Amino acid sequence: MKLSIVIPAYNEEKYIGKCLESVFAELKKIKRDVEVVVVDNASTDKTSEVVKSFVDVKLVYESKKGLSQARNSGYLASTGEIIANVDSDSEIPEGWIEKVFVEFEKNPNLVALSGPYLYPEMPKLTNFFIHVYYAIGFVGHIINHHFFKIGAMLQGGNFILRRSALQKINGYDTSIDFYGEDTDIARRISKVGLVKFMFSLKMHTSSRRFQDEGIIMTGFRYVINHFWVIIFKKPFTKKFKDIRFAKKV
Repeated sequence: MKLSIVIPAYNEEKYIGKCLESVFAELKKIKRDVEVVVVDNASTDKTSEVVKSFVDVKLVYESKKGLSQARNSGYLASTGEIIANVDSDSEIPEGWIEKVFVEFEKNPNLVALSGPYLYPEMPKLTNFFIHVYYAIGFVGHIINHHFFKIGAMLQGGNFILRRSALQKINGYDTSIDFYGEDTDIARRISKVGLVKFMFSLKMHTSSRRFQDEGIIMTGFRYVINHFWVIIFKKPFTKKFKDIRFAKKV
């Protein structure tokens, strides 16, 4: 089995290097078939230059901006049987890649796998409440996926898809720019097979959006768009703020 790690990047010269370092640090420890694909989504900074400093990275250019557009371009350029969607301001923790392989190898009916975010920049108490938020979301995941069969929960930037299942649902909905893109995938791919959320599959990521927009408002937007996509099949929030140039805390 081959894994493709797809990383969309728009003006991420400050983060993409650390993201790729974490990926290749893991690859040195394991003997698995893994390719790394970075999608430069019309960056105007030195994102591509940083990416090119790493060997064995497939760099793809996508001029049409949008997270789903970038993810879809990375998916089309990749060759793995399973596709990991990782955001460029995240860092893969130790053991993450091996856990992904183990889960997909042991269950052929598994079409999507995900786990929570961990925010190293945030206080421990804040991370605790964020995990409470995930616990509540997980209850909704169980109800929606296993009982009502109308959707599931995937954490954008920390989810892995089986290529054959993604092909059956015709890939990503490129009309969705940001909010709800993960829920849309979860809603459609859950009709093909099992979607699993594992609390042990943590991903370390930046808290820059929380720091810029506030944790309550950010959480509210994610929640309302999650349910809006499940019920109405489209996101409630069409516009989003570009916080890449915000001061890093």
